Amino acid sequence: MKSQDIRSKFLSFFEEKKHSIVPSAPMVLKDDPTLMFVNSGMAPFKEYFLGNAQPKNNRITDSQKCLRVSGKHNDLEEVGYDTYHHTLFEMLGNWSFGDYFKKEAIAWAWELLTEVYGIDKDILYVTVFEGSEDADNLPMDTEAYDFWKQHIAEDRILKGDKKDNFWEMGDQGPCGPCSEIHVDIRSAEEKAKVPGKELVNQDHPQVVEIWNLVFMQYNRKANGSLENLPDKHIDTGMGFERLCMVLQGVQSNYDTDVFTPLIREIETITKKKYGKVENVDVAIRVIADHVRAVAFSIADGQLPSNTGAGYVIRRILRRAVRYGFTFLNKKEAFIYRLVDVLSKKMGNAFPELKAQKQLIENVIKEEEQSFLRTLDQGLVLLNRIVEETKNDTVSGEKAFELYDTYGFPIDLTALILNEKGLKLDEKGFDAELQKQKSRSRAASEVSTDDWTILFDDAEEEFIGYDSLEAQVKLTRYRKVVSKKDGEMYQLVFNITPFYPEGGGQVGDKGYLEDTRGDVIYILDTKKENNVIIHFAKNLPKHVEETFKAVVDSKQRYRTECNHTATHLLHQALREVLGTHVEQKGSAVHSKYLRFDFSHFSKLTVEELRDVENFVNARIEGKLPLVEKRNTPKEEAIADGAMSLFGEKYGDTVRSIRFGQSIELCGGTHVKNTADIWHFKITSEGAVAAGIRRIEAITHDAVKDFYFENNRTYFEIKDLLNNAKEPVKAIQSLQEENTNLKKQIEALLKDKAKNIKGELKNELQDINGIQFLAKKLDLDAGGLKDVAFELGSQFDNLFLLFGTEQKGKALLSCYISKELVASKELNAGQVVRELGKYIQGGGGGQPFFATAGGKNPDGIEEALEKAKSYLN
Repeated sequence: MKSQDIRSKFLSFFEEKKHSIVPSAPMVLKDDPTLMFVNSGMAPFKEYFLGNAQPKNNRITDSQKCLRVSGKHNDLEEVGYDTYHHTLFEMLGNWSFGDYFKKEAIAWAWELLTEVYGIDKDILYVTVFEGSEDADNLPMDTEAYDFWKQHIAEDRILKGDKKDNFWEMGDQGPCGPCSEIHVDIRSAEEKAKVPGKELVNQDHPQVVEIWNLVFMQYNRKANGSLENLPDKHIDTGMGFERLCMVLQGVQSNYDTDVFTPLIREIETITKKKYGKVENVDVAIRVIADHVRAVAFSIADGQLPSNTGAGYVIRRILRRAVRYGFTFLNKKEAFIYRLVDVLSKKMGNAFPELKAQKQLIENVIKEEEQSFLRTLDQGLVLLNRIVEETKNDTVSGEKAFELYDTYGFPIDLTALILNEKGLKLDEKGFDAELQKQKSRSRAASEVSTDDWTILFDDAEEEFIGYDSLEAQVKLTRYRKVVSKKDGEMYQLVFNITPFYPEGGGQVGDKGYLEDTRGDVIYILDTKKENNVIIHFAKNLPKHVEETFKAVVDSKQRYRTECNHTATHLLHQALREVLGTHVEQKGSAVHSKYLRFDFSHFSKLTVEELRDVENFVNARIEGKLPLVEKRNTPKEEAIADGAMSLFGEKYGDTVRSIRFGQSIELCGGTHVKNTADIWHFKITSEGAVAAGIRRIEAITHDAVKDFYFENNRTYFEIKDLLNNAKEPVKAIQSLQEENTNLKKQIEALLKDKAKNIKGELKNELQDINGIQFLAKKLDLDAGGLKDVAFELGSQFDNLFLLFGTEQKGKALLSCYISKELVASKELNAGQVVRELGKYIQGGGGGQPFFATAGGKNPDGIEEALEKAKSYLN
């Protein structure tokens, strides 16, 4: 059975059971601070489990893209070394929100597996929660046990502990016992040796879990206690790749048709055969897995970067590159070439892969090339570390610096050192890594109290499109303490005019005022699992009262100008550059806007001018806002509204139109484009391969911009004695400056030649070494010229020169290559050690190195100490 048929049969089965089929949500989460990525099938539905929203249908089924590479669920290091862990995987799921429960979930799971898919009942095992005697004191799940007895022999029903059979969303939130379904695909001979029940949950590659049925019936509170949920829910997740392995009769996920086309392409590109050499197999599995994770992430709008989710994606891709570099001998970019195969294989089920194929290829290719340059640079640095190592062990501290500062993988460092007959101080490296992790954890540590509920079942309504002020009641609140922000309170109201951060737009600020005139400032507004949360430093004294909630109207207005301008900018770019342009991210603040978009070359001055003129023409055209709320998504798109990849839309949407610009958008906007006043681009540049970024300003910021430019212009004219043509006057000064610089350089060279003649007579012969340490009145280039001139005339030369330039100290050390070899002297080490006298540091090559510092008074002492290296 082909993989696409396996997926279709699952969805069709549950559709017949009155489940609504929903598309996979984007993997990158935008309104859940507890998760970077969707790491399980239930993550997109948290708002339903938490009771913050109601689904259109209480029964849902889907195939959800998941990524497990961060936090509690992190499978990254297992990927490639076994045959069943992945970074990206599909989770087939069926969901009940307060509808059916254990009986139906168990019966349907058994029916699908044994009757629809035809899996032999004799290779299946199930587990149930055995209960716990800890603080929770939970009973055994006898209900699930009894239901399973109706379908499977009791000796195949195994009891599991909390680790394996009690599922929790996180430290807080809905949770409950679960039943796992395991499959034993070993040969008859292997089964005869060891019963399958003894290998369940023992990480055996052929006795694996394929489906988990979670029975959500409890809520975990902040103090660790459990309470019953008002409604009971079903949350199931079946590993699609593992199911394919079982149904296609193979012993590895990588032998299924999910992966074999990618593996064949890797074999073709690298000329390496899969299934022959273990480390080659591991590398091929890593690459086949990782290209899926990276491609889907980019398609969902998450580009590789140095922070947050983008850093995780970059790390996954770099792991793939270094496996190719190390074990497949690929020193040039090649992983991007797999995207074509991937899009052909999975593009029908996930059309975003086809639509974004060119962008995905370009981003991956540039990232590959960049990291390969990093590896080349790291190899040079590692060779330098090896040269400076006096024994057979490289310190963990230096290896960590190579890893942390330059991104050079530690396993590659260890491999290269082993080839050179050296060891790595792994304990030292681990200690440095733990220090970094501890600092990171401490910086991001957050403690969150339970919600204090003032009004149960209170409906929350956003009225901020129509009003910036309202009488509100506080329905719940909680305290949050973090190292970054200190103690904060999160407040939820029955109605709110405050717009929560979303769609690139920042959250509103403002204040609450009680009947006594006491004011609490709202510092930010965010949306978390469908709840609008207002952040304040203090809690109102009288929480039961009615408050006047007021949005900062000036900040909101400026933000609206910038948000509307992003829509006009998007339209302008598509008009000027072409319809290939698509939005890839935005940030809308009160002071400026930032807009990322797909395009493959730098914009010319003419193109930027045309884009500006296009936007300003729409501003001058006084286009009114045409807003449609609660429109069915299909209807809005048929009306011409643009939707964005990576955004999660509901069944009904809001569309915003200004003239011919129409987009799906939840943000706030001006009533008329004339309100923007003017639009000015301040910068344009690259973000990643095929992604450009424009930053721009509107309204008051443009007025300030022109005012400042005007003031600067008259200041320049004043400095130029009110020259009638300031540009020509500046060009004349530049030419004069260039000529003077050339004259100075010639004079300095003559000066260096004269000094060189004098220095010859000052060389001292110490134990056969020609030595000189002296302070000179030359710049860095002059010191180097003198050193190399003397080096060309004398053997066994050891020079240390010092100079003071603009209040800074500089040391330059030259050592003849003969001395470097025979005496094991190293100029880089010399300047690093002597640099402490000038309160600085530096480095360089063994025969020439420099150090800079902020203490010129230390130059003489450094020169005095130089002689000690000759003893």
